[in-house]
Amino acid sequence: QIVGCDRQLGSTVKEDNCGICNGDGSTCRLVQGQYKFQLSENKLDDTVVAIPYGSRQVRLVLKGPDHLYLESKTLQGVKNENNLSSTGSFLMDNSTIDFQKFPDKEILGISGPLTADFTVKIRYAGAADSSVQFIFYQPIIHRWRETDFFPCSASCGGGYQLTSAECFDLRSNRVVADQYCHYYPENVKPKPKLEECNLDPCPASDGYKQIMPYDLYHPLPRWESTPWTACSSSCGGGIQSRSVSCVEEDIQGNISPVEEWKCMYTPKMPVVQPCNIFNCPKWLAQEWSPCTVTCGQGLRYRVVLCIDHRGVHTGGCSPKTKPHIKEECVVPTPCYKTIEKLPVEAKLPWYKQAQELEEGTVVSEEPSFIPEAWSTCSVTCGMGSQVRFVKCQVLLSFSQSVADLPIDACEGPKPVSQRACYSGPCSGEATEYTPEETELLYGSLQEFDELYDWEYEGFTQCSESCGGGVQEAVVTCLNKLTRETVDKTFCVTSHRPPQLLKACSLDPCPPR
Repeated sequence: QIVGCDRQLGSTVKEDNCGICNGDGSTCRLVQGQYKFQLSENKLDDTVVAIPYGSRQVRLVLKGPDHLYLESKTLQGVKNENNLSSTGSFLMDNSTIDFQKFPDKEILGISGPLTADFTVKIRYAGAADSSVQFIFYQPIIHRWRETDFFPCSASCGGGYQLTSAECFDLRSNRVVADQYCHYYPENVKPKPKLEECNLDPCPASDGYKQIMPYDLYHPLPRWESTPWTACSSSCGGGIQSRSVSCVEEDIQGNISPVEEWKCMYTPKMPVVQPCNIFNCPKWLAQEWSPCTVTCGQGLRYRVVLCIDHRGVHTGGCSPKTKPHIKEECVVPTPCYKTIEKLPVEAKLPWYKQAQELEEGTVVSEEPSFIPEAWSTCSVTCGMGSQVRFVKCQVLLSFSQSVADLPIDACEGPKPVSQRACYSGPCSGEATEYTPEETELLYGSLQEFDELYDWEYEGFTQCSESCGGGVQEAVVTCLNKLTRETVDKTFCVTSHRPPQLLKACSLDPCPPR
């Protein structure tokens, strides 16, 4: 009766090419190739092929005048050499070598498995070319090996445990770096197995699960995320997103993405979140100032600020929706006397106050000079001075916070940090305003003075034809650039011209 490799009577089971009984041939790989001699004056011999420990069914055929010889090295490092000088069978490191020598051909065969690493070499004998064909089955020395289950990920309340795979050297019976197993395309790394563990509920005193790593060298897989994208809106509610993936860290500290189920022992981090849910800045108008005149037609002003959700003056409001900061006003009291060169009241113009409040603290996303509020006047009456701090600041749009920068980080002219101020006449002083005081009070409105001004156009007709009458000077509000006459309200902030009157028709009237 026949006997199989499993030593059972009647069995037809055979060894595969790798020497494994009833195997599928996956533990070795077929290596075949051809060596061609390249003649060189400096070379007397050359290596044909290296055949590693454990290889089987080795066959080499040399055609040409050259000769084969063998070198070997055991796993213990012992070296041997055989010149293969004659036909026959012989032992070399416990491996049987079959060698046939012909005038123009040499044949070498080893059934195996080899008990050492063999190197086949060729020694040149003449100028003619030689070639060597070889074929053998090489064992896959490094193979993946599945590990036992790692410790449970939780000490109570239900966790999971995984297996892994490690690269194992079959010759030295030790674990080596994974890269050795990647050399063989036949090697397929086994996928980890997963099972639940420690399902008993946690004691009420704990209230949480203790997460443990695999071991000291294999931390648990973990979720990793990219930074949040910029918010889709700067205010009023927007969204931002990020990508989240499950990663694993190996012994060398290299991080690589893995299947998401490995990280399911903790909740997956959100990939979308709301942002900048605070209200957008909006315009806030203050109360109107008193009218700039005490009789007749004048103007009044108000401060309009852009206020954010914290009640802080900021930027970002739409200029199109900004309420106007000045309007005409009429004081019903009639004007009975000639108006002097200044209005009756002598207060710092409201228009300039509104401008300073609006422009003084607007912080933008570009570095800019931000002046703080002026200090109180250094004196309680007469001429004094005011100071203020000027900072270089920038608005951080993501956090909606203001950051201070060095002064040289802002471009353009730095606003003045000191100016003169007038606190009204001191007791006992005349209430007439000097030219300097006039400039202080109304010079801040030079934006209007530079563009609009009063201009005389002549006098009215005499009020009487004889016996003495009066003529009044005619003035108009003129745009200096276009020389066009505009509404008188544009010139209200400029120095009012005196209402000039002159006598006329002084000749006595003829008797009736």
